[in-house]
Amino acid sequence: MLEEDLSLPNMALDLIGQARNLYAYAAVIEGKGRSENDFAYLRSDREYQNCLLVERPNNDFAHTMLRQLYFAAFMKTFWEALHESTDDALKAVSHKAVKEISYHIRHCGEWVVRLGDGTEESARRMRDAVLSLHPYTEELFEVDDHRQVCIDKGICPDSTGLRKKWEHIIEAVFAQACLEVPTTQFPQSGGRKGLHTEDFGILLSQLQYLPRAYPGALW
Repeated sequence: MLEEDLSLPNMALDLIGQARNLYAYAAVIEGKGRSENDFAYLRSDREYQNCLLVERPNNDFAHTMLRQLYFAAFMKTFWEALHESTDDALKAVSHKAVKEISYHIRHCGEWVVRLGDGTEESARRMRDAVLSLHPYTEELFEVDDHRQVCIDKGICPDSTGLRKKWEHIIEAVFAQACLEVPTTQFPQSGGRKGLHTEDFGILLSQLQYLPRAYPGALW
């Protein structure tokens, strides 16, 4: 428990740092005087265009580890592909981020193996997590009109081309964890269009409470 009390916050800090870099750069590109805090705390739910996978709740440790593995495996391939970006700022962010996200894969992957190839109870929980979360992975590879513009300009990679590398990472971990990669019959999506789950509303209320209750406060 002590190890996870240290590891999970450290991974969260990595992701927050990456988000801050991207939000700060987005504010510069937008040129409307907004800051990274404005993007994080003062947007409505429909203005967030994240994949639904990352807003799934931490109801079970198996779910938490598998969700992070799915996401980290995708982001590793994404950050690596950004090494070739025509945008120097994004390229610089990617070189640091790929080192951080590689640790996330190792840490979460080891837990998926421990649970999947562990006791009868832990294996059941991990299988349940796979069935619950795998339908949300298809959205990782969707390409909308905004993403397509960036792809055409060489700013970011085509997500559809990252699928094979992502599958290779997941299949390698699942093989050790005695898990089968399921076939997704009903993929879940909508987050990138601003259509979110009820859980996202809870997350957003927790995230935005202080800056909305005390506008302009510094901490």
